[in-house]
Amino acid sequence: MAERRYCKNTVPGRQGRGKKYPAKVRAEVVMAMIGTNSICAVARKYGVPESTIRSWVAEEAKKPDGEFAKARAEAAREMAELVLSHRADMVIGDRLSSTYFEENKRPFHNSGNVLVRRFINLFWGRGREEIRDVMTGYRAFSPLFVKTFPILSEGFEIETEMTIHALDKNLLLMQVPVSYRDRPAGSVSKLHTFRDGARVLKTIFMLYKDYRPLRFFLAAALVLTLISLLLFLPVFHEYLATGLVPKMPTLVTSGFFMVAAVISTGIGLVLDTEVKNARKNLEIQMNVIRMLMK
Repeated sequence: MAERRYCKNTVPGRQGRGKKYPAKVRAEVVMAMIGTNSICAVARKYGVPESTIRSWVAEEAKKPDGEFAKARAEAAREMAELVLSHRADMVIGDRLSSTYFEENKRPFHNSGNVLVRRFINLFWGRGREEIRDVMTGYRAFSPLFVKTFPILSEGFEIETEMTIHALDKNLLLMQVPVSYRDRPAGSVSKLHTFRDGARVLKTIFMLYKDYRPLRFFLAAALVLTLISLLLFLPVFHEYLATGLVPKMPTLVTSGFFMVAAVISTGIGLVLDTEVKNARKNLEIQMNVIRMLMK
């Protein structure tokens, strides 16, 4: 019988036979195998024999998670089919419509997902199908989406940026419910709930400023105008009653707030013109990309 060939720089099965590994290592190896098809890379990273990894994966496949993995594979085929049939430029694997709220045990993640979803639908979802899961990384993309999406994020906010890009550029977007299971015991998430949550919310508001500047700066101008009127009306009322303006600093401050409101409106108008021109150029580039892909 021919001897099994092992990848270079990995531990052959006969060298690691009988060795006991901590449950944490096993959980991390199984999670790594779910995210990749390269058993060689996983074996090199964790120093575990390939035969041991194969046995762990086979044992996990016999558990209820095996059905879960099968469901995820079915969802992946459906998502890929939607892209390949040109019915979608981005397909979102929607966890929140299935088992997420029952399976997730990490505090504040449920409410955080709901909050982010509400902000996205409030700012970009008018007249569209509601986005049900923004923070999922389980997605499928068309070549058109990949070629037109500028990657500016460096962390977990990239899912938010991808969703907003698809909504703002009127790309075809569809959602497929997928099953969700919480992390195995012993595995560690790289996500920091409050720090990364704050970065996601900041990304939403910054992109709203970039993509919808007229609305953003008109809202700022409205707030500044209200502050100006709140400061001005008492002074004006006293002037009508006595003919005097004893609170001159308040009047001057009110004037500055009103000037700021006018400037904010002007900034919004100028940036809105720039955004519209950029969108026209993007549409032309997308048409060129479509012609090249035929």
